[in-house]
Amino acid sequence: MAKRILVPLDEAVRAEGMIEELATLSRGSGAVVRLLHVASTPDNIVDEDGRVLAYADQEAARLEAAALDYLRRIATTFGSVTVECAVRFGDPAEQILEDADAWDADLIAMATHGRRCIGRVLLGSVAEQVFSKAPTAVTLYRAAGR
Repeated sequence: MAKRILVPLDEAVRAEGMIEELATLSRGSGAVVRLLHVASTPDNIVDEDGRVLAYADQEAARLEAAALDYLRRIATTFGSVTVECAVRFGDPAEQILEDADAWDADLIAMATHGRRCIGRVLLGSVAEQVFSKAPTAVTLYRAAGR
């Protein structure tokens, strides 16, 4: 049974659909869960006249605070399970894989869009990139009706 479960979340309802199941699994196994949100690397925010309204580091701090608020809200679902929350910036698949390695995860549990055949080939997906490159077990969750 997995003891260190990394759960990447992107604030999508479909991703949150797996949380109850993971919470139940985690309670029963004594696992530690790490909720991860990967945001795009921010740039300076400028107005139409080119004036900087917020510098990239300020925008990163704002995005990180908002993501942590979201992850902490989700963490309450886990009850007595030990839950960590983390935010990274950059390419989602790369950051998920790096975080899984750095945190020594033994399972990555994540949602997928559930695209079919040609959509996967042409568009790819973060879940499929993680699944194909992860050195650890990956569980993909596809919401019912997708």
